[in-house]
Amino acid sequence: MKFGKLKSIGHNIADSLASGIGLMIGVYETDVFGESAKSPEDYILVDFIAGTSSGAQPSASLARAIDLYAQALDDLCQRHGVRADAFRVLTARYSVDRHGCRFVVTVVDHNGRSSTDEYLGTPGRRVTVRDEFGRVRPKRHQTSQNAE
Repeated sequence: MKFGKLKSIGHNIADSLASGIGLMIGVYETDVFGESAKSPEDYILVDFIAGTSSGAQPSASLARAIDLYAQALDDLCQRHGVRADAFRVLTARYSVDRHGCRFVVTVVDHNGRSSTDEYLGTPGRRVTVRDEFGRVRPKRHQTSQNAE
């Protein structure tokens, strides 16, 4: 299985929650960024496999949406031609900073390969930086391609 497909699924599900519309699950009017910004923790970390969160305490409706996303993961994976159990970790950390709404998606497969991608705004756009030659590139996080 291509690791890129897992990354794409991770972005799709995280971006759907970030949008506040949640068409994937039929839930409308969630505000993960607003809830994270109002909390002392300043973030909500969503585990899309377990359907749980940490950091800020979500409202009952957001907690229900997170659970529904976990239930929808299998169907989303099937549409992409992969199995949901290909993920060991699928999380997104939602926060608001001086640049706006931000979410960081972490994907780890069962071979230990991992990726962390950062997105800004809704819809989520990859955060970019300039390299040593002045070229605009996606912001890179530590990744691992080691199997356990």
